[in-house]
Amino acid sequence: MDRAVAQPRGPAGPAPAPAQPARRLIRPQTEAVTPPDATRDSERRPLALVTGATGYIGGRLVPELLAAGFGVRAMARHPERLDGRPWRPEAEVVAADAQDPDQLRAALDGVDVAYYLIHALGSGPRFEASDRRTARVFATAARESGVGRVVYLGGLHPETDDLSPHLESRTEVGEILLASGVPTAVLQAAVIIGSGSASFEMMRYLTERLPAMVAPRWLDNRIQPIAVRDVLRYLVGAARLPAEVSRTFDIGGPDVLTYRQMMQRYAAVAGLPARVIRTLPVLTPRLASLWVGLVTPVPSGLARPLVESLIHEVVVKEDDLRRYVPDPPEGLLGFDASVELALQRVREFEVSTSWSSAGTAGAPSDPLPEDPDWAGGSLYVDERETVVDASPADLWRVIEGIGGAHGWYSWELGWVARGLMDRLFGGPGLRRGRRHPHELAVGDALDWWRVERIDEGRLLRLRAEMRLPGLAWLELVTDRDDAGRTVFRQRAIYHPHGLLGQVYWWGVLPFHGLVFGGMQRNIAAAAREAAHEAAGGRR
Repeated sequence: MDRAVAQPRGPAGPAPAPAQPARRLIRPQTEAVTPPDATRDSERRPLALVTGATGYIGGRLVPELLAAGFGVRAMARHPERLDGRPWRPEAEVVAADAQDPDQLRAALDGVDVAYYLIHALGSGPRFEASDRRTARVFATAARESGVGRVVYLGGLHPETDDLSPHLESRTEVGEILLASGVPTAVLQAAVIIGSGSASFEMMRYLTERLPAMVAPRWLDNRIQPIAVRDVLRYLVGAARLPAEVSRTFDIGGPDVLTYRQMMQRYAAVAGLPARVIRTLPVLTPRLASLWVGLVTPVPSGLARPLVESLIHEVVVKEDDLRRYVPDPPEGLLGFDASVELALQRVREFEVSTSWSSAGTAGAPSDPLPEDPDWAGGSLYVDERETVVDASPADLWRVIEGIGGAHGWYSWELGWVARGLMDRLFGGPGLRRGRRHPHELAVGDALDWWRVERIDEGRLLRLRAEMRLPGLAWLELVTDRDDAGRTVFRQRAIYHPHGLLGQVYWWGVLPFHGLVFGGMQRNIAAAAREAAHEAAGGRR
């Protein structure tokens, strides 16, 4: 049964910011908050709040803190996205928006150390204003809640007034937190090497896909990369700094390399021939980021601030944090060993978090309303169902394996063309792939979709993060009819924004038979084939 219908819908100040602090402040403030150890029960585990817990660093920091003996409260706007994390039963999870003072104060209540891992990187031309506003709200809430320490992971940068917007914003956020009156440790890192980090994935795909390339001349600027393992160790250690320590710390690995050298050494570790790299003085960060967006899974909106940061030499100027957080017995992890470890994680499908773990900037973040009379306009629905000659379990295996290398069981040319268009407009396209070839969890990125809900064996709901003038979801459901037969139900849901959203829906409607109809037929056929193969194996 195929039908596309429109369902009509019924009709449906922030506080003033404090003055901007002085630049590059590193001294502690005289009105620092009393450390919690002096007033709280010393027998209990110290409590750490991790903001950005759905992100790359935050998702990896939580289990490290738990292992170090901390109680952990993980904060997320949509806590359901943390349900599939292995550490979820051991941590307290709270829902809070970092720009809502009341929600923040509730999340910070009783907290000893708060990790600020929030940024609006790649969210558009106004990301600096968003970062500034959020940092000020957080700084005020941390002070009012009596938090003992704030730890922030910022960006390593040279001492110059001509920083890239990304590094300038990271620096400003650190200064706002340092001026909060709460003892603060601002850790400043350059390129982080680890499976799933945006910087690593950008370098990885550029090196693997381009045996020869033309690059900007600042590819020869010096960089001091650091392994994600060592970043996490420093973050955990910073929680136990003396209360009088409130300042910035540079952190970096043992190697200082140019980006050209990093790519060549990556190629050597990965078993690839040496790359041919030529530099040009006229390749701007904007052009370079567009090229990165086309060649790698990292969308151009995220690639641009990363590329712009490479115009600076970023080498640590001091290593004072090592006095408080000593090196491990084996020493800091070098670049080659970091790459080898990251590639091993990729090959073994053990990438616990990635740059795509957090929602795509500018993509819809609200879940699908359960109320069919969702107020505010029209909701368009394309519904299809097919009786499948297979068990629900056979059908579910196909559904759970959709996307990535398995594709979308549909009009391939149409999906590729739409994915390329999405990349050109700064969206994720199809190159994000899957975290694991066979398993999905709530919050996983899946090409240009995000897994919003899974009812194991029955329902997979995906939320679109592609660039389009509206909100969209795709539901794939296994069911049984009254006769006990397996039924595959498929529902595409679209909520248009304005006239352009209406035009988009009616413009793509003629292709629904190819896209969604083909998907319906081919998934059902794949389930039948899997069932027959399984039956043959049992005979």
